[in-house]
This record gives sequence, structure tokens and C-alpha cells, in this order.
Amino acid sequence: MKIGIISTAVPLVMGGGRFIVDWLHEKLIERGHQAEIVYIPYTDDVEHILPQMAAIRMMKLDDYFDRVITIRPPAHVVRHPRKVVWFIHHIRMFYDLWQTQYCPVPDDARGRAMRAAVMDADNVALDEAYAVFTNSRVVGDRLRNFNRIESQVLYPPILRPEIFRSGEYGDEIVSVCRMEHHKRQHLLVQALAHTRTPVRLRLCGTSMSSAYIDELKSTALRLGVEERVTLEVRWITEQEKAARLETALASAYLPFDEDSYGYPTIEAAHAKRCTITVTDSGGVPEFVTDGVTGFVTEPTPDAVALAFDRLYEDRGMAGRMGEAASDRVYELGIDWDTVISRLLA
Repeated sequence: MKIGIISTAVPLVMGGGRFIVDWLHEKLIERGHQAEIVYIPYTDDVEHILPQMAAIRMMKLDDYFDRVITIRPPAHVVRHPRKVVWFIHHIRMFYDLWQTQYCPVPDDARGRAMRAAVMDADNVALDEAYAVFTNSRVVGDRLRNFNRIESQVLYPPILRPEIFRSGEYGDEIVSVCRMEHHKRQHLLVQALAHTRTPVRLRLCGTSMSSAYIDELKSTALRLGVEERVTLEVRWITEQEKAARLETALASAYLPFDEDSYGYPTIEAAHAKRCTITVTDSGGVPEFVTDGVTGFVTEPTPDAVALAFDRLYEDRGMAGRMGEAASDRVYELGIDWDTVISRLLA
């Protein structure tokens, strides 16, 4: 089958939105399909959103592909008679982040008109799709609530789960993801100051904000935990992720209202490590069950610290929850055979 994977991307910025595209492309090729990625440069600048949606809408792909799979919005507005949407999030400033501190669009006549135009375009594009999948129940609920669109949950796997290994349970809580304020690494540093044990913290990943990195360093110094915090502010390869998780005590992933369980959660599970998360982390608790595959705490330093200490004091529990997390991957069918068979059905 000739398949086009259509997605938007911010040039030179890597992350989960690109991984899902690149990894899907590789797995389609492995299975004998002709597949090509069409990346569309995109900016969240409010003034450019509607013109970008109009430009994508005018793309004609019928002559090139038997099927298109759209990923990152607003790629889903493209026209194709066999369009399958794997919807990973809305343009959230117009949806669940509307009228919050994270929304740059003023709630005035112009802002409301822009919001209505985006929602109308989304409704038309999603309604005409051959099939609509989401990467989590959270995103599916948003589609139902805002757009009255029913969808099917299709959890994204990681590219090569076999590289993740399980070794001895050490003394580090490891967090491997972009270091940005909404990922809340600062909450992990603050939690360390509330622990009773000598548990350590390792934060790994790139950042678009040097000010946030400075904040993390100054917080650790102010709270007197700088000797127990390791920061690796750079791109972390898949092999390096595997090495850090192999001897970790656990993984921590505390984003604010994440769209899915997040790749860090699944990477940890393949290494038989449980994940510490928080109640307002969005889709993460779809995978992390409190006391079973990890801990889901209140988003406060003392609550997160208690989870740190419990795991440090009971490595057996850390191991049991890590095993349960590994089993959970297979219970949910998070693998490429499942993904591709459903996208191409």
C-alpha cells in the first residue's frame, strides 16, 4: 500500500510528536509498504494558525497515496478519501486551555471568532475521516466533549523496546524528557528536600528555556539538595535512556495535563521500572495505577517525596511494581503489530 504520513512539525525541535511519525514510518517500511512522511512546518503563533490550516486544506494528495495517516494537528484538515486520523492533541489554546494562564488568545470578540473558526474546521475535517484514533482516553474524551466525535484509543509504542533492560534497583529516581516548566522537573527537585532517605534524582533531556534550567539549579542549591541532583541538559539517545533506566530505582514523569501516558512511562515499563506521577498529569494515570504500576500522588513536594522514600526503603516493592508495569504494556496491546493492523484496516 502507498501510505502518506502527514504531520506538522516545528523545525529543529525534537520530541514525542516526531517520534510517533518517524517510528510509524520505519515500521510501515519494515512490513513492505511504500510510505513517505510529509512534514509541514508549523508555528503556534496565533496570527498564523488559520492561514496554515487553510494551506494544509488545499493540499492534494489523492494521486500519490492510497491512504494518508495524519498525526500532529492541524495535519488532520488535509483532504483525502481514505484519511485516517491518529489524533494526539488539539490546538489546545482553543480547547481545554481556553481561558487559562496557558492560553495566549484573549477572550474577546476577535479571539472568540478565531476559536470558533478553528473548532469548525476541526469538526469538518474529523467528521470526514475514514477513521479517528487517539493516543489516550484523555484526548478521546476531549474529542467527544468539544467536537462530538467518537474515536478509538490506539496507544503508541516505542521504536525498539528490546534495548531496555532490567538490572539492580539503585538509588536514583530518573526522569528522561524535555526540561520545561509544564513538565515540572522543579516539583521533583522540591520533593527531594522533603525526603527522609538519601534517594537521588537524575534529570535528563534538552530544554528550550535556559531560564528554567537556571531555576532548577538555584532551587536545588537553595534547598540544600544539589549534591543529590544530577542534571544532564542535552539530547539523550535511546541507548543512554536504556542505560540510565537499567539501574534506576524508578522513573518519574510529572507533566501538567499531558495528552497521553508519555514515552518516558513506557520506556520505564520496558526496563521493569515503575513510574511516579501525579493526579493532574492528564493521560499518565491511564497506564500508572497507584500502588500497582507506580504511584499517583497529589502534585505537592511532600506527597511526591513520600513516594520517593517508600521505593527507596522497599526495593522489593519497586521490583514488583516494575514487573507489573512491564506486564501492563502487553495487557494494553502497546505494540506495532496492533497499531499498524488497526491503522490500515
